[in-house]
Amino acid sequence: MGYSTNPNDLKIVEGIGPKIEGLLHGAGIQTWSDLAATSVDRLREILAEAGERYRLADPTSWPKQAELAASGNWDELKEYQDFLSGGKDPS
Repeated sequence: MGYSTNPNDLKIVEGIGPKIEGLLHGAGIQTWSDLAATSVDRLREILAEAGERYRLADPTSWPKQAELAASGNWDELKEYQDFLSGGKDPS
C-alpha cells in the first residue's frame, strides 16, 4: 500500500507537511474526512491566517485527496498524486 492508514496523518496528502498538518489540526481538521469536508476557501483562510510563509501552499487538491484516502481508494489516490505537479492540478 505505501500509505499511512492513520486517519489523523494528513501528511499523506500531497502538499501537506508537518507544519501545515499542525495548522490544520489546530483549526479542528483532525482526519481525512474532516479535510475532505473542508472547503478550499476555508483552507486558504487557515493558511493566510498562519502568515506569509504559507502563501505558496495551494490547497486546491487537498479535499479530493483526503476524500480518496478516507474512502480507502489508495490506487486512485496514487494515480491522482502522480498527476499532480507539486500538489497542484496542472489542468
